[in-house]
Amino acid sequence: MCDNVPGLVSSQRQLCHRHPDVMRAIGLGVTEWTSECQYQFRQHRWNCNTLDRDHSLFGRVLLRSSRESAFVYAISSAGVVFAITRACSQGEVKSCSCDPKKMGSGKDSKGVFDWGGCSDNIDYGIKFARAFVDAKERKGKDARALMNLHNNRAGRKSVKRFLKQECKCHGVSGSCSLRTCWLAMADFRKTGDYLWRKYNGAIQVVMNQDGTGFTVANERFKKPTKNDLVYFENSPDYCIRDRETGSLGTAGRVCNLTSRGMDSCEVMCCGRGYDTSHVTRMIKCGCKFHWCCAVRCQDCLEALDVHTCKAPKSADWTSPT
Repeated sequence: MCDNVPGLVSSQRQLCHRHPDVMRAIGLGVTEWTSECQYQFRQHRWNCNTLDRDHSLFGRVLLRSSRESAFVYAISSAGVVFAITRACSQGEVKSCSCDPKKMGSGKDSKGVFDWGGCSDNIDYGIKFARAFVDAKERKGKDARALMNLHNNRAGRKSVKRFLKQECKCHGVSGSCSLRTCWLAMADFRKTGDYLWRKYNGAIQVVMNQDGTGFTVANERFKKPTKNDLVYFENSPDYCIRDRETGSLGTAGRVCNLTSRGMDSCEVMCCGRGYDTSHVTRMIKCGCKFHWCCAVRCQDCLEALDVHTCKAPKSADWTSPT
């Protein structure tokens, strides 16, 4: 498996050979974080589409040091942490298990409790993700490598931000005189929502004079923290298919005729106009609750208009002259 994965550097292949069970967990996690990326960008011109024939998953889009690249590096790094940590808790990885530090008793605002259950071992997930994901960037000393390392770290930190304490009460009639608690990761959607906010507030930077870090491109903006996403280049408009930027364009994308946001037909279609088709679909209707305990619905046909963006006059890939 490890020798057939394209794009891995030698240290990544070594980790892959030593920890095949972790690599399986990472592989399963790819689907999860790409789905989350597509959910967050579902109403935008660039909708995190993956390219099945391209081993880099997103093609040439990631060659540009844009805020979209910043988000992809952060969400993928977060997805690796999440997948490894979950696999540890589920006993699917030999080299880790539940968090060994969560033993004995603890104390919170409600009083004393006993650590029990299985606390997610997020420190292991972060440590392995840092070693594996960052390995490729550490081989380079250029500005893009520093940008990727920064956004990778922001992604890893975002998963730990939503680690929450869960407890179970024990005692007579649920009196909660005794509590057993553990730490659990939140649903990955919380991490996705958080990184989406960071994407919208991403900070454009330039390299400092000695090439060791960043400074803001515009002095009016705040200096980025370790939690912020950073980028160098402005994004293309993603309106048309463009081989140079990897943009797939918005031709054929569904738009919202009544919206005033990014998913509106005016914005999504870049002023090219839209086509309207009349479709029918089967929906559940007339649902009633029957004692006990079922909900029974009827199947109804619903007619609706679907609006899709027109293609530009030349639908071929464009290449700037």
